[in-house]
Amino acid sequence: MENNNNGDPTPVPRVAVVVFLLKGRSLLLGRRRSAVGNATYALPGGHLEFGESFEECAAREVKEETGLDIGKSEFLTVTNNVMLEQPKKCHYVTIFMRSVMGVDVEEEQVPQNLEPDKCDGWEWHEWDHLPHPLFGPLERMVKAGFNPFSS
Repeated sequence: MENNNNGDPTPVPRVAVVVFLLKGRSLLLGRRRSAVGNATYALPGGHLEFGESFEECAAREVKEETGLDIGKSEFLTVTNNVMLEQPKKCHYVTIFMRSVMGVDVEEEQVPQNLEPDKCDGWEWHEWDHLPHPLFGPLERMVKAGFNPFSS
């Protein structure tokens, strides 16, 4: 946070990297436990660390949150998300990545909930039968017709 002219903290934009982790026609979603998007379903991901590439961040965040090792990931799109309706107002530039399970990883992996204070658990969901409610940035992409399986 920076300070404005009154000395009050001013929120600054942050960079998040999230991953469409695909397996067949399903993607991995977790139910958030957070001041931002609480009880909504979201992709695994988190804050980009200083000096980190998008691919490195994607692999690190998926590993930290789910225990899964992902292979190659690729950039899909970026969105600008100003969330003023949340209890904790925030502004994120969100980098969306895609990784396909089974391409670079030999064994069958099962997602674990390694951050139970931040997530209720991880489950695979069919693209045509996504749970509700979705986290705002993801919901806007789905409503706009974005499809990570064909992009």
